[in-house]
Amino acid sequence: MDFETYLRFLLVLVFVLGLVFALGWVLKRSGIGGGAMMGKGRRLGVVETAFLGPKHRLVLVRRDDVEHLVLIGPTSNAVVETGIAPRESFQALVKQQTAPQSERQP
Repeated sequence: MDFETYLRFLLVLVFVLGLVFALGWVLKRSGIGGGAMMGKGRRLGVVETAFLGPKHRLVLVRRDDVEHLVLIGPTSNAVVETGIAPRESFQALVKQQTAPQSERQP
């Protein structure tokens, strides 16, 4: 094989690696990456992320069945809301409050 074949192989390899890294970056920026799910038995995890702009995002963090909303920026972080009930608890509470009086449990 001559030099031209090696050069072509190297260029294709760099191109494919560039595509892989670009796809990973896009998935990370869009929030599709696999880090958003909590594993079973874990106490701390990221529930959801929303991008507000190129440098700011809101992160919903769950710790021991309590959720906290955090604003993350380049120079500072701030807790926006704390003590949020998880969605499952909220839906159960709404069902209980909207049920007829005879079906409610004390």
